[in-house]
Amino acid sequence: MSIDKTSTSPQDAHAVENPEAAAAAVTAVDPRLLVRERGLTGYLGEFKRKMKAGELGSLPVIVGLVAICVVFQSLNSAFLSAQNISDITVTMVGTGMISVGIVFVLLLGEIDLSVGSVSGAASAIAAVLAVNQGWPEWVAVLFAVAAGAAIGALHGFFFAVLGAPAFAVTLAGLLFWLGFMLQTLGENGTINLDSDGFIGNLTTYFFSDVAAAYGLAAVVVAVFFITSFLGNRRREAAGVPSRPLSDTILRTVLLAVVAFSAAVMYNQYKGLPLATVIFLFFLVLTDFVLRRTSYGRKVFALGGSVEASRRAGINVTAVRISVFAISGGFAAIGGLFLASKIASANQSAGTGDLLMNAIAAAVIGGTSLFGGRGRTWNALLGVLVIVSIQYGLQLESIAEPVKYMITAGVLLTTVVIDSITRRTQKTAGRA
Repeated sequence: MSIDKTSTSPQDAHAVENPEAAAAAVTAVDPRLLVRERGLTGYLGEFKRKMKAGELGSLPVIVGLVAICVVFQSLNSAFLSAQNISDITVTMVGTGMISVGIVFVLLLGEIDLSVGSVSGAASAIAAVLAVNQGWPEWVAVLFAVAAGAAIGALHGFFFAVLGAPAFAVTLAGLLFWLGFMLQTLGENGTINLDSDGFIGNLTTYFFSDVAAAYGLAAVVVAVFFITSFLGNRRREAAGVPSRPLSDTILRTVLLAVVAFSAAVMYNQYKGLPLATVIFLFFLVLTDFVLRRTSYGRKVFALGGSVEASRRAGINVTAVRISVFAISGGFAAIGGLFLASKIASANQSAGTGDLLMNAIAAAVIGGTSLFGGRGRTWNALLGVLVIVSIQYGLQLESIAEPVKYMITAGVLLTTVVIDSITRRTQKTAGRA
């Protein structure tokens, strides 16, 4: 049985009444595919489009980090030395951990002012249990972290269930847990920790074998390439846009340059710091949770619109409480790293500029104060900026008040950039 392909039905005739529209419908291609198919020219055009639309991403903080390195290295050649870089990456972990928890809260468009006091309270709990009560240090650490998460969940309960403003709840928490810490430490006000114990080793232990740093760099690069490659294969199989292999290879090479450069630097001093490894582990874990799980999508959804999330069936109350629990847990972890740095828990723990630095790190790194935009890697970038400035000024023997003013200026600049980019995105119809 033959079919006459030259015959046309009424539907066929109707379909070609507007041949230009029909041709356009057939040739419509996802713009992301066009960008990748055009190679370097396509990416350059996409970059210009994003800049005009206010989608700056982490570009401002990366440019800022480069500028900081250039300025301070020109002033003092010791700034980019292996010892100074190693010290920076260890010192930043305590504040960085707290900032990771802050990122979760900021994604909701809320704030947690209690994290400094919670970190101090957690270090006091761990010190009392390990030193005064004779608990194994690792058990005391787990209990302190669990206590921090429970404290955060309590704050979340007042906010999510009772409807109290997060600002007021966590401000009250700041005062209460500060008093709790002072009461826990007792009249002496200081509990010394074993510098060679579990807590002490958090910031003092280094993997001195050169194979450790190089091995970690190799694992990171290999995992990145494999996950990217398999992810692209899945996208191709599903018929959705995917990166070409050349793109994945280029990104892998760039990551390899950074990873192995860091490994070389660490091996020139004491080796790979345990603190840095733990911090990177938590960054990868939390980034996976936010970007690859349904829970992470719920957090971003709440940051975009609470009412829309509720209508979509999201348990708004549970997500809010969990986010504040995460913030409290990471505050406790950060407090333990800070206690490890000075081998003690004392009355100054969690006070001073810690709270502001933790919030500033998240914001400077690129997390929006208005909610719905950010990644936990922003905490890494932001705390690198803050600690690098502090160490650079310290090398130049700059007075402490000037450090505060410069950090404040960096934070204000970041907030202004965030506000301007949001306004630009609205104008471009992308916010």
